[in-house]
Amino acid sequence: MITRRKFISATALSTAGILTASATPGNALDIIAPADDLYILSDSLLKQWAGALLKLQITDKSHTDNYGGIYCPANKLVHGRIGDAIYPFFHLADKTKESKYLDSAMLLYRWTDRRVSQPDGSWLNEAVNKSWKGTTVFLAIALAETLKNYSHLMNARFRAELSQRLMKAAEYVYGNFSLDYGNINYPITASYALSLIGTLLDVPRFITKGGDFAHQALKFITPNNAFLKGEGGPYDKASAKGCYSVDLGYNVEESLPSLVLYGLFAKDAEVLDVVTRCMQTHMEFMLPDGGWDNSWGTRNYKWTYWGSRTTDGCQTAYALLANRDPRFYKVALKSTQLLQASTHGGLLYGGLHNVSYGVAPCVHHTFSHIKALTVILDHPHEHIKPVSSKVTLPREQSYGGRFFRDIQTHLVATGGFKATVTGYDREYKQFKQGHATGGALTMLWHQKTGTILSGSMNQYQLFEADNMQADTDPLSMPLTPRVELKQGDKVYMNINDLSAKLETNSVNGDVVISTRSKLVDMDQHNPDSGEIGCRVTYAFSAARVTIQYDIDKSVHDHLVRIVVPVVSASTERYTHTDKLLSVYRPKATIRIKTNRKMDILATTSKNRIFNFVPGFEAIPVCITANSATVIIEVA
Repeated sequence: MITRRKFISATALSTAGILTASATPGNALDIIAPADDLYILSDSLLKQWAGALLKLQITDKSHTDNYGGIYCPANKLVHGRIGDAIYPFFHLADKTKESKYLDSAMLLYRWTDRRVSQPDGSWLNEAVNKSWKGTTVFLAIALAETLKNYSHLMNARFRAELSQRLMKAAEYVYGNFSLDYGNINYPITASYALSLIGTLLDVPRFITKGGDFAHQALKFITPNNAFLKGEGGPYDKASAKGCYSVDLGYNVEESLPSLVLYGLFAKDAEVLDVVTRCMQTHMEFMLPDGGWDNSWGTRNYKWTYWGSRTTDGCQTAYALLANRDPRFYKVALKSTQLLQASTHGGLLYGGLHNVSYGVAPCVHHTFSHIKALTVILDHPHEHIKPVSSKVTLPREQSYGGRFFRDIQTHLVATGGFKATVTGYDREYKQFKQGHATGGALTMLWHQKTGTILSGSMNQYQLFEADNMQADTDPLSMPLTPRVELKQGDKVYMNINDLSAKLETNSVNGDVVISTRSKLVDMDQHNPDSGEIGCRVTYAFSAARVTIQYDIDKSVHDHLVRIVVPVVSASTERYTHTDKLLSVYRPKATIRIKTNRKMDILATTSKNRIFNFVPGFEAIPVCITANSATVIIEVA
């Protein structure tokens, strides 16, 4: 352990008099975290992530443009938002009394000031001209939290400099943000940013506008199920099916946490009451292993199974309001456990199979999510105890079926099976073929095996090129089970059909969902040969899931195919016959049975396909027929 005197001396030397230290010594974060304590786990994971980020920091001054930045192995650049890591570095400097964290924080601050800071008070999302400026609000919050919690590590000169820069950033947010600025996550995060900075710098008009944003956001709660809407538009008009623009990932990892932070900071009971109900609705979509089932969301192009690629994490919302609902603690804990399981070499990977498929990690996941852990560790938590084993999350129960009208999505829980079937018809802005629809089975999960089937984008596209990883695999395909017909360069799929109809029934104790859809292209057009109807029926019992596919007989058998990609890491063994696929996992075997001959489509040298959304490898089963029965069992 470094002494206080040595720490102050080292800090003064290494930061050239910019920073000072006055905190009392603390213990190093070297403890192996037990699985059931959120805060010890967060403490440990935060140091793992920070250590890996430090190793990627560019400290060679000959790299003039990138000196001080943190290199991304996936995108091969320095991300413009990397300054968000300044806050957790200050936290660790205070906790561990190690000067390396202050050194890195100051290098990052100078890189940010040099490469993305703008005269109008904003920061660019990326270090390129005309980059998006809305993400200014996130760095403003990170730096404001640093000033609020760790000003004792700064000398007067740097405190003044940071205060002045935050004033400029807040002025930019104050003058440019509105409810129509970007998606709803921006005015919501501005509610906390302006309230926090307004309080720190004593600017009442910032505080007032922050409160206005928070209360205006309460109008964005959907009428039937209490989702937060606004990730896409139009805000005030439902779709043809009555759906609103909802994205689970952005809501649980960015917008709801910001509303919680605002509500706690401003002691705003109305906001906290509404957001509590909203969080309970979103909690319905957490899988028992901590995965967030965003297989249907408007912005699921950034879905990573554990959350969303560039958001901060659900811990801030659910941990800080754990006193309101004991299940919230478990949500935060399960999510953090999954983040730890997805961390390799100190970096958070963007999916459960990215490592096995050989996909490089994007540091954005790490430096975004490290902030959420820092926030909860900086809030008083001594009174919060690990959750009782009697507390269960919604999808840990076997409740049969639940329907969410505002997103036209069914959740099913029968025995160990958990499933999602969606007819959600709200697309994200002008983009086509984002999330699956059409009565698609976008999630099938089992207690003994984890994910068996998963949705993805209907066509992988770089909607946000700076925030996504390019897919260069010529064999890449959607993961969503589907019926498809290829004509020339167009593909017609049932999972494209926004007008599909879904009906649910209970038959002898089974949950049965019947869907009627058409094979259409991305523009909802029929094939040249005319409309092709498709019926898919799902029967869910505790023992098995049965899927019945029936396509109009007017289509020749050899033209249409049923594709069922079975999620499976390339490290797993499988066997395959004409009518049976067996995938062997540590605790059980997945068996896919069909009444028609099944083939395995072309794959890579790893005998798998891969999709970045949500980061799964799969075995692409294909049945070339107009009808087929697929039975899925776990033994």
